[in-house]
Amino acid sequence: MNADITPPKKRLLVIKHGALGDMVQGFAAFASLRHGHPDAHIALLTTPPFASLAAKMPWFDEVLIDRRAGLLNIFEGLRMRKLLRADWDWIVDMQCSGRTARYFTFFARADVRWVGTAKNCSDPCPDFTGVNNQQRMCVAAAMAGGSSASVDMRWLLETSAKPLTGNDAQPYAILIPGCSAAKPRKRWPAVNFAALAKALRAKGLAVVLVGTAADRSAIDEVLHNAPDCIDLCGKTSLAELAGLCSSARLAVGNDTGPVFLAAASGAPTLMVMGPDTDPGMSAPTGAQCDWIQGRPITKVSVDDVVGRLAKLTKI
Repeated sequence: MNADITPPKKRLLVIKHGALGDMVQGFAAFASLRHGHPDAHIALLTTPPFASLAAKMPWFDEVLIDRRAGLLNIFEGLRMRKLLRADWDWIVDMQCSGRTARYFTFFARADVRWVGTAKNCSDPCPDFTGVNNQQRMCVAAAMAGGSSASVDMRWLLETSAKPLTGNDAQPYAILIPGCSAAKPRKRWPAVNFAALAKALRAKGLAVVLVGTAADRSAIDEVLHNAPDCIDLCGKTSLAELAGLCSSARLAVGNDTGPVFLAAASGAPTLMVMGPDTDPGMSAPTGAQCDWIQGRPITKVSVDDVVGRLAKLTKI
């Protein structure tokens, strides 16, 4: 036997489809896997909306795409079967969905180490009831040989061009008044965001509104009642939003992905929650994060939020 033969690199596949908040909460787990396997080939299987963000991440050697096609799409089914049957040593399922359980049942090789919640997988995760999503993914990473590592966000922040806030010398706050239109009980009223904007303006902060095109109606309502806000709705990439958040005095928003990105970017962040959000599982994590909940969400007053912000940020 030739002692000089270099053993093949370990190959790990991480499955994380999204959404944005879950993807951001996965950063610590991704860093953990890379720290535990510095020389391995680690790939991320994700969906098209997150491909460009994933390509910037320092923890992966390869980004693979799952189009999450329907059951009758034979071409995509065969493509996914081939992808999942490749020579992976570990498949770490951080999505843990019905779809990924079917991937394990129908596509995975019998000898692959599979971390997840799929029935009969080699490395089943423990009961995660009430466990924060970030911690859940970190546990899965540790089961696959990951080790604790700090999350350095320079990979995103150093490549982001901070959009103009109207006056770069003035400190500013970020408000995120939108969220999934399918879950209206997660939306703190836009009139409350407008009142909060006025309170923050009175404290000398510029107020920046961010969101996607889907949040346009909520942001327009805020602007109607607080017209001196700076409207960046639909004008920032994820990298630009991270850069904007990293220099903000604070960020406030609903249970939506950009709030998690604000927290990860270093902004003191407050999430306003309704009854559909379990803070034990879905509260943002970061050095300066907090949440406030109302049942219903309309029971959270503007004064409640200002008071919580005063403790969080000393404004």
